[in-house]
Amino acid sequence: MRGFLFGLGLGVGLGILFAPTSGEETRNNLSERASDLANSARDAFEQNRDRMQRGMETVRGTAERAMNTVRSTGTEGGMGGGSTTGTGGMGGTGMGSTGTTGPQNL
Repeated sequence: MRGFLFGLGLGVGLGILFAPTSGEETRNNLSERASDLANSARDAFEQNRDRMQRGMETVRGTAERAMNTVRSTGTEGGMGGGSTTGTGGMGGTGMGSTGTTGPQNL
């Protein structure tokens, strides 16, 4: 889209430089083309904004479904012990690597 807009601007500029029109006609022409360019940019912005909003809604819905699944699995299956083990395992690994790495490097 940027390439199109750049090419459009370049074409307008070159057209104005080589066009045999009066100053008033050139100004009017420039004004019309600038307005068209602004409208095109506004339309592109709105389309991309709408696309981003739809994407965010999809991501939000997926995240909510995933959280609901995790919550329902956690309450039904008694997963409390699993999360404690995971935390303890990470803590033990961190302590072991810190304790053995520190003195060896000194």
